[in-house]
Amino acid sequence: MKQNENTDDRPRTGEDGFTLTEVLVTMAIIGLLATGVVLAVLPRLGDASVTKAQADIASYETALEFFRLDHFRYPDEQAGLAALVEAPPGVDAAKYPPEGYIQRLRDDPWGNPYIYRNPGEFGPIDILSYGADGVEGGEGADADIGNWQ
Repeated sequence: MKQNENTDDRPRTGEDGFTLTEVLVTMAIIGLLATGVVLAVLPRLGDASVTKAQADIASYETALEFFRLDHFRYPDEQAGLAALVEAPPGVDAAKYPPEGYIQRLRDDPWGNPYIYRNPGEFGPIDILSYGADGVEGGEGADADIGNWQ
């Protein structure tokens, strides 16, 4: 048996390959599959943003509890959440951890800063995000997300 034997007994011309039609059909199939994946994943992105905001708020609330345990009070509204990163005025520096209570402040998933209220409307303190629209109130993705929920 010869080493490079063709099974169809046709001589090779050097022009073997895919036709334009085959390439276009393959591209169309890949496009349809990609569209299906995007349509399945896109609605979940909103859910992921809400979940991330809830997780951020929970971590801020935990850090604020540690602050309260160390200093017998929550930071005032003027110091805000920044009191978790750097010691605010009027706090005993000896009781403040050198690395802070958190490493850095993050914005909510929609690029807005989290809101801190002391005293809170729903508890001793409120930590919230106004949601996707950045405006108080709303429904769905625009709904407010807070530590009281």
